[in-house]
Amino acid sequence: MTTMNIPPHTVAQLEAIVGNAYVFADDETRRNYGHDETEDYVFPPAIVVKPATAQEISAIMKLANAGQIPVTPIGGRTGLSGGALAIHGGIGLSMERFNKIVEIDERNLQVVVEPAVITQVLREAVAEKGLFYPPDPSSQGSCFIGGNVAENAGGARAVKYGVTKDYVLNLEVVLPNGEIIWTGANTLKNSTGYNLTQLMVGSEGTLGVITKIVMKLLPKNAHNILMLVPFFEAKQACEAVAEIFRAGIVPSALEFMERDAIDWALEYVEGISVDIKPDIQAHLLIEVDGNFPDVLFSEAERIADVVGQFRIDDILFADTEDQKNALWKMRRNVAEAVKSNSVYKEEDTVVPRYELPRLLAGIKAIGKKYGFRSVCYGHAGDGNLHVNIVKGNMTDDAWKTDVPKGIREIFELTVALKGTLSGEHGIGYVQKNYMDIAFNPVQLALMKGIKNTFDPNGILNPGKIFPDQS
Repeated sequence: MTTMNIPPHTVAQLEAIVGNAYVFADDETRRNYGHDETEDYVFPPAIVVKPATAQEISAIMKLANAGQIPVTPIGGRTGLSGGALAIHGGIGLSMERFNKIVEIDERNLQVVVEPAVITQVLREAVAEKGLFYPPDPSSQGSCFIGGNVAENAGGARAVKYGVTKDYVLNLEVVLPNGEIIWTGANTLKNSTGYNLTQLMVGSEGTLGVITKIVMKLLPKNAHNILMLVPFFEAKQACEAVAEIFRAGIVPSALEFMERDAIDWALEYVEGISVDIKPDIQAHLLIEVDGNFPDVLFSEAERIADVVGQFRIDDILFADTEDQKNALWKMRRNVAEAVKSNSVYKEEDTVVPRYELPRLLAGIKAIGKKYGFRSVCYGHAGDGNLHVNIVKGNMTDDAWKTDVPKGIREIFELTVALKGTLSGEHGIGYVQKNYMDIAFNPVQLALMKGIKNTFDPNGILNPGKIFPDQS
């Protein structure tokens, strides 16, 4: 399998499968589908195809497999690891026509959904039925649920409710050879054979193309309390995270934002005002939820007691839904705010939460060593720290040569702290050359063996995850 254009007779076959109106070879469309939110990378596919059924995808995969044509599944293009980039050209398989919520099963608290349904649309649709789908990545207003499954996306509420994998029960998948399978059963328990469902979750589009998803839901909680806690020392904000859990409280969200992150977000998002003293270094955004207000008030008071043991300023309690929405809007726009200020690279480190202070201190020391500035924020409650490395005034040469050395040292520190390379963004294209830090040759060989079993011709999303692929 090599980088290639699509011969005319293959274009005609693709048009016969999906219809002329859903095959695109013009430069503008190809470029539009050749990037996601990963830095400034652009890898246009040779052709963009937009199927609407599993049977159409099956026919496309059979055609591609026979001709050893690379196929890259493309979702909402909100990813941060380059998972949807067509590194080898070939067919860009846009999933956007798979946009239906097939069934909301209120009796069994399940939903059947196609992969191009926007995550927030799904969350709002089930909420109207009094149900709750917890995973809430920051891009939930534009990302596709299929991409969430492919990358095992998390979000702010993962600390209490888990990540995408914890809600996937069963998947309809088209394999690289065109076979259509279901991976499991629509049951909460399943100990029947190997867990193909969980193998597919987080596989980043390298093992199969997801066409339907069966997910479990929860009853919707009636109440929540949201508080913003300012800290005079960023290290203490990280230390407070573990202490909240040690006090017996499990927040529904616990987010860390250092000073630059919150300042840039406030500049970027209009209509939000938070009074911050000049010497505040970091904030924790903490939410508790449930059905009994008295219990929530008690938990909020206990959290206030815990954080009060550190050097903090006055805690802001969000009094209204508008204020809560404003604080969440501020948090969810940090990445876009950083991006609007400078060229940047975003790394997705994760460690046991007690190690967060050491991770943050190490990142700052590594940045000082290699001459780069970092803006850190993320899902502190589950140890997931996003590290935005800002180019600022760095020379192009330092950006290209010194920053990768610094990133490698950040990942080496992360693994030394019993963490790993990615908590929720995946490995994709940009992190693959660091996989040797997290896995030894035996582990990588096992993963490659799984890939080869599913995709012996290596046509599906090539150039991702494994460090020896280009």
